[in-house]
Amino acid sequence: MFRGRSKHTLDSKGRLAIPARFREELAQREDDCLVVTNHDNCLWAFSREDWKVIEDKAAALPQFDHSVNTYLRYFISGAVECPVKQGRITIPSDLKIIAGLDKEVVLVGELKRFEIWDRDRWEEEFQRSKARFSEASQSLSELGI
Repeated sequence: MFRGRSKHTLDSKGRLAIPARFREELAQREDDCLVVTNHDNCLWAFSREDWKVIEDKAAALPQFDHSVNTYLRYFISGAVECPVKQGRITIPSDLKIIAGLDKEVVLVGELKRFEIWDRDRWEEEFQRSKARFSEASQSLSELGI
């Protein structure tokens, strides 16, 4: 599972160091690649195994549904396999632009995936999440979490 938050710097070629704890998770799965795609104002990164589950579910969706087509066009079509080389991945330039990534980024572990945020955008999102946390945790406690 991907856990924790950490600050990183993208180099001029778009290379991003992956934290050792995330690389260990991939190594346990015998995987040396992340699937990275766009989502809202950040990027989502998955192991290939977890991405395959998403692809299989997406492939079974009704192909003439407008919401499905929007999902496929934005989320699924953005996916790129990014090999981990020397502890780093290279984020494609189009994904960097979509997520507004410049130099300073934050990686946010979310169990089966982690997010890659521009640092300033992350600070704004974190404050919004912090403000909504009490309400969200109450709702989740009703579900047994």
